Amino acid sequence: MSNLNLSSEYTTRQPQPNVPATLKEREDLRHDIAGYVQRHGLCAPLTINELKQHAIAVLDRHQWPSQYADFAAVLINNAVWRDTVAAIPFNKRLLLMPRCLRAAGTCPAECDEIGLLCRHCGECIINDFKRQAEDLGYAVLIAEGSPIVMTLIETGQIEAVVGVSCLSTLERVFPYMEAGAVPGIAIPLLYDGCKNTAIDTDWLWEAVYDFSADPSIPRLDLDQQRQRVEAWFTPDALQSLLQTKGTHTESLAIDWMARAGKRWRPFLTACTLTALAPDKEVEESDIRRTAVAVECFHKASLIHDDIEDNDRRRYGQETMHEGHGIPVAINVGDLLIGWGYQLLAELTVSGDTRARLIRSAAHGHRVMCLGQGEELTWSRRPQVLSSPRVLSIFRQKTAPAFEVALALGALLAGAEEAVLHGLHQYSEALGMAYQIRDDLDDYLLPGEDQRRLLDRPSIVMALATEQAQGPARELLVRAWQEPVVREAEFARILALFKDLGIELLGRDLMEGIKAQAIDTLMQLNNPALKRLLRRVISKIFGDFDLMGCCNDSPTRHDSNHS
Repeated sequence: MSNLNLSSEYTTRQPQPNVPATLKEREDLRHDIAGYVQRHGLCAPLTINELKQHAIAVLDRHQWPSQYADFAAVLINNAVWRDTVAAIPFNKRLLLMPRCLRAAGTCPAECDEIGLLCRHCGECIINDFKRQAEDLGYAVLIAEGSPIVMTLIETGQIEAVVGVSCLSTLERVFPYMEAGAVPGIAIPLLYDGCKNTAIDTDWLWEAVYDFSADPSIPRLDLDQQRQRVEAWFTPDALQSLLQTKGTHTESLAIDWMARAGKRWRPFLTACTLTALAPDKEVEESDIRRTAVAVECFHKASLIHDDIEDNDRRRYGQETMHEGHGIPVAINVGDLLIGWGYQLLAELTVSGDTRARLIRSAAHGHRVMCLGQGEELTWSRRPQVLSSPRVLSIFRQKTAPAFEVALALGALLAGAEEAVLHGLHQYSEALGMAYQIRDDLDDYLLPGEDQRRLLDRPSIVMALATEQAQGPARELLVRAWQEPVVREAEFARILALFKDLGIELLGRDLMEGIKAQAIDTLMQLNNPALKRLLRRVISKIFGDFDLMGCCNDSPTRHDSNHS
C-alpha cells in the first residue's frame, strides 16, 4: 500500500485551520469521539443538527478548539455508522474519491459525465485505492458526488459509501445522504482547493478493508424485503392464503388486493419485524398473514373512501363503486376488513401477543373512522376550519394506517412500549405531512381533483383563509360554507391561492412536520429500524436529490410518490 506524497505525514503543507494540525491530534480526537459515542449510545442515522450538538459537546468535554466542530461532526457520523458499514459486503459498497487527489499537471486521465477515467499510471494515490478496492468487489467512482451515486443506492446495487471529500462538500452532500439513510464513512480532505490536496491514507485504508461478519449487527436488505412482500400479493398467493371458494364477491376482493400499488404498509410491517428482531423465530406464515391483514385493512379503507369522496379512478382504473355500484363496493370493503381480523386471529403466536395485535388494529380502525367521520360531518355542515383543525383531521385519517403497519410488525418482534410510543409519534407526523402533500398535489394539477379540493377540509383552503384579508377573506369564508360559491368563484379562488403564496406556505408546513417525524427517530436505538423509517420519509416525499461537487449545480432526482 503506497502513501505516495498524499498522506498528511509526508507533506509540508499544513491542514486548513478547522482541521487538527497533526495526525496524532486527529487520532486523539477520533479516540475521544469513539468513547463519547459509546458512552451516550448514539445510533445512526443522526441529523445534521444532532451531529453539530454532539460535536460541540465532545469538543467542550475534552477541551478541543471550537473550530474543529465540522471535522468532529464528520468523525461522529463515521463512528455511528462504522459497524453497519463493516457488516455490508464489499460488493455492495461504493468507494467515492475526488478528482483533486490526482497528480495535477501530469495526470493523463480523461473525464466524462460520470467521472475520472483513471489510466493507472501510478503517479497518484487514486491508482492504489481503485485497484485494491475493485479487487475486493467495490464499485469505484472518481467524481465529487456524481449523480449516479443516488441511482446506484436507489436500485439496491450499493448499500454503503466510503467517500473522500473536503469538509465544505461533505456538509453540502450530507443532507442527501441523511435523507437516504445511507450508511457511510467519510474521510475529510485536509485542505480545500480542488487541487493537490491530501488525506490521512491510513484512515481510508482502514475504512476500505473494514469488514465484520458479526450476525448481531443489523442489516436490512430493503430490495429483498420488497420482493418478499410482492410475492404475497399475486392472485394465486392470496387465494391460497385466504382459502377462497370462488364466489363473485371474493373474486372482486382478490382482484382489488392484487392491483398495483406501493404496498408501503405490508412492506413496513415485514421490515419492522426484521429490523427489531432479525433472529427471532417468527413463522414466515405469521409474518405473511400479518402483512396481508394490514393490506386488507388499507384496501378496504380505499374502497370506502372512494365512495365517500365520490372518486371515479384508482390505480388508473375504475374505482370499485364506479365499476360495480355502491352496495357491492361496501360489501367488498367489509369482506376485506373481515379477512384482516381473521388473519390476525389465525396467527400461531401466543394468545397475549395475538390479542395485542388485534387490539392495535382495532384501535387504528376506530381512530381512522373518527377522522373520516369528522370530514363527513363537515361536508353536511361546512364551516371555516383553521389549519390546526385540518391537521387534526389529517392526523386521525391518515396516521393510523402507518401506525398499524409499524406497530403490528413491532408487536410480532416483542417490542417494548418505548418503541411503540416512538412509532406512534413518527406515524402521526408522517400521516399529517403525507396528507399535506396530497392536498398540494391536487392544487397543482388542474382537473377534477383540484375542484374537489374545495369540497373537503383542506390545508390549502385553511392556510389561504388565515392569510387573506378584507374582501378576499370574505370570499374564502363564503366558499367554505357554500358549495355554490366554490363552483361560481373557482377561478378567482385559485388566483387568490397563487397571490397568497399558498404553495410555498404549504410546503414549508409540510417540511416542518416532516422534520418532526425525523426528530422522533432520535428516541429509537435500533439502527436498522431508524434507517428504514428515515428512508420511508425520503421515498414518500421524493427527497432523493443528487449529490454534486462544490463546483456542480444541484440536480433533482425524480422519485415516484407512493
